Amino acid sequence: MEFDEQRKQKTEEANRILSRYFPGETGEEHLLCEAMNYSVSAGGKRLRPVLLLETFRMFGGADSSAEPFAAAIELIHTYSLVHDDLPAMDNDRYRRGKLTTHAKFGEAVGILAGDALLNYAFEIMSDAVCTQGACAAKAMRILAAKAGVRGMIAGQTVDLVYTGKPLSVELLNYINERKTSALLSAALMAGAALAGAKEEELRILEQVGIYAGLAFQIKDDILDVTGDEAKLGKPLHSDEKNEKTTYVALTGIEEAEKKVRQYSGQAAELLDTLPYRDSFLKELLLYLAERNY
Repeated sequence: MEFDEQRKQKTEEANRILSRYFPGETGEEHLLCEAMNYSVSAGGKRLRPVLLLETFRMFGGADSSAEPFAAAIELIHTYSLVHDDLPAMDNDRYRRGKLTTHAKFGEAVGILAGDALLNYAFEIMSDAVCTQGACAAKAMRILAAKAGVRGMIAGQTVDLVYTGKPLSVELLNYINERKTSALLSAALMAGAALAGAKEEELRILEQVGIYAGLAFQIKDDILDVTGDEAKLGKPLHSDEKNEKTTYVALTGIEEAEKKVRQYSGQAAELLDTLPYRDSFLKELLLYLAERNY
């Protein structure tokens, strides 16, 4: 089967799993649930749940035990986007061609919807831990750490602190490794942990995720300048508008493109050092360098 068709099928699988976890829009909290469901159903590549499920399978997982974690990591990712779009942060009104959550429901509901998505992710995972045991607990710990004070939120904070200020490549890598790479590493590591991977294998996957995240973020920076606004689903030049220093700003587009190819290639090469093979997973990592949205 061609890679594009495989990717489409696996994205649809992730969407089906997610749909089973949408909270019902009933009761006095219906507005909150509506905003949560709106945020999650707005679309996207579903890259993180696909990575988690595929790594789980690569390490021999064959049941449905990874599904709650696939849903949870997408809820965590979505919450981060909802909060990123808020007026206090990037102040974006469109994402994936639709109004952002705060633009549609108001700033207060946007904040609460993001809060609820994060809490709901851990509710889903803790239910799984109660029935699945140690491997599930390890996967939840990985997701918590990578999304938290030393991971994604650390990257977001440093990014805000340095908005409008000069950045070195080293500091930009620090931000990108946490703001973007952390959840990609989490997806790979959690999927493998659920299938009983060894600690040294998790460390390799962590680095694969770091390289993949750097490639992904630099490609995003490039697309913000050169992309098709209709395909991206949001206005171009948002980094410039928000006074964000990117690889494009530091090195120019040509050098930034070289870095994307370098990092995605390193991710794929490191993946090959593991004693397992998954051609789709490797192609997906390389795809990050070639995508146009």
